[in-house]
Amino acid sequence: MRAHYTGSVAFQWASGVLDWLAQRGIEAYEVQQVLQYGKRWPRQGRTPAGAVLTIWGRTRTGRALLVVLWPGQGSLDAYITGGRELTADEETELRRWEATR
Repeated sequence: MRAHYTGSVAFQWASGVLDWLAQRGIEAYEVQQVLQYGKRWPRQGRTPAGAVLTIWGRTRTGRALLVVLWPGQGSLDAYITGGRELTADEETELRRWEATR
């Protein structure tokens, strides 16, 4: 697994997630841009496995993505476990949030 850092938090790629994202047309660098640049909106999400942290944000080209993070065990680190484009309604919600920041 490769890790990258934002501030003091290390993000690591969960096993298989890069292939999973690529199948959905999302590049690793786009996920990194959402986590490292611009306005990021942390929001709680739910999966069948439990609560996760989602980050809503934009790539440098303006593509609106949701990145799914799962907390690492016993640390401040997190695993990148998924991502997708925001729906039209979600992007409208993100635009409203961005306007207040």
